[in-house]
Amino acid sequence: MAKKILFITTEITPYLAETEMSVIARELPQGIHDLGREIRTFMPKFGTINERRNQLHEVIRLSGMNLIIDDTDHPLIIKVASIQSARMQIYFIDNEDFFQRKYLLQDAEGNEFQDNDERSIFYVRGVMETVKKLRWVPDLIHCHGWMTALAPLYIKKHYKRDPCFKNSKVVYSVYNDGFKRPFEADFIRKLKIEGVTQSDLKSIEDKVDFESLSKLAIDFCDGAIQGSPYIHPEVKAYVLQKEGLPFLEYQPNDVYIEAFNKFYDQILS
Repeated sequence: MAKKILFITTEITPYLAETEMSVIARELPQGIHDLGREIRTFMPKFGTINERRNQLHEVIRLSGMNLIIDDTDHPLIIKVASIQSARMQIYFIDNEDFFQRKYLLQDAEGNEFQDNDERSIFYVRGVMETVKKLRWVPDLIHCHGWMTALAPLYIKKHYKRDPCFKNSKVVYSVYNDGFKRPFEADFIRKLKIEGVTQSDLKSIEDKVDFESLSKLAIDFCDGAIQGSPYIHPEVKAYVLQKEGLPFLEYQPNDVYIEAFNKFYDQILS
């Protein structure tokens, strides 16, 4: 049984409020660890997270890199905290431009931030570069929610020859966590990186909304999971028509950890 599972998510309780995703992202890594696998877990360091109360501290040896997005340098800062009861560390991707505001994905009036596209690019690339610095080679990477949707593309195209990721399998969980404001057309230009070509981006050529971004993730993952009881029907239909793509339907709370673990073995075999 392959041991190393990397979890990339947007939300984890108790750092953020309890939601369907944040609870799964808290319980699943612990459950998988208890089943004998080695884990690493990442989330963004949103400004709503109280660093003192949650005992976050910067990992100097991992910080210090700059990621260039749209010709602008953005410093990558890595912080870490522990959930003592679970014997589990959480790595946080931080940057003053993207993650220091006091709201998650919307402002006080409920308007989605215009730079959520760049925040997603920075977060996913930040995770990949940090894992490389850790010299930790995941057998399987499990991505949760739309903010991680670029991870399958980057792993399969940009990092396909990287020793850390060249043999990694990728699983993408689709939640009912859609966004309303489509990304601007220049998102395609901003996300492009060595190894990613225009032909890879057919799913988002016409419009970059929640459905098309989810389809892009599905195009490059090795397996997909229905993370919510209800997901967008167009996205689910897209998964089901992908010939040969393993798909795990929604699993109830009392069985999902064991079901996910078996699904991992299916993907890895």
